Amino acid sequence: MLYTVSKRVLGAVARSVYRPEVIGAEKVPTAGPVILAPNHLAVLDSFIVPLVVPRPVAFLAKAEYFQGSGLKGGLTKWLFSSLGAIPVERGRGRAAMEAIGAAEQVLRDGGAFGIHPEGTRSPDGRLYRGRTGVARLTLSTGAPVVPVALTGTDKLQPRGTKIPRPAPVTVHFGDPLDFSRYAGMDASLPVLRSITDEIMYAIAELSDQEYVDKYQKPGAAAAA
Repeated sequence: MLYTVSKRVLGAVARSVYRPEVIGAEKVPTAGPVILAPNHLAVLDSFIVPLVVPRPVAFLAKAEYFQGSGLKGGLTKWLFSSLGAIPVERGRGRAAMEAIGAAEQVLRDGGAFGIHPEGTRSPDGRLYRGRTGVARLTLSTGAPVVPVALTGTDKLQPRGTKIPRPAPVTVHFGDPLDFSRYAGMDASLPVLRSITDEIMYAIAELSDQEYVDKYQKPGAAAAA
């Protein structure tokens, strides 16, 4: 209930103020488990995707967003909680594994889960090598992966700014990718790498970003 109300309110505000262009939303399955895999340009990416998808979408989020105090801290906690974010602590392997376990449960319950394969925001607008957490999730749950390309969100909220500014934003959904042919091979690092690379190439085709075959430093959502 809280998610539905929050999404309607925030979605109406976002659409009226920022008017994002949405392409291919019909490609996102309306029921059953699905993984949404967007590129990562700005903090707002994890808000924008759920707001334009016609079903609840859970994302990983830094635990600090749930631990703030005062008016700002309370508002941030409410915002992330109401949108179904899953907290994960940086630098704690056990905490990260627990967060991935929560993500698997979302998918096993037939829900939608979003994960940024790059793990952290791109510093220069290019698309960086994906981490294999997304591959582990699709193999452990059987959920298809929908590649997502975000453009313009880095202009909407440039690094160092706290208040979003008007800027054209596009959310482009690609065709679902089925990796059931690799079922039972989740212990194979070459298979995990191959799946992840296929997802990243699909994102690159949608976003027209230059691809960089190296990792960014892991952030809160990194799940490799």
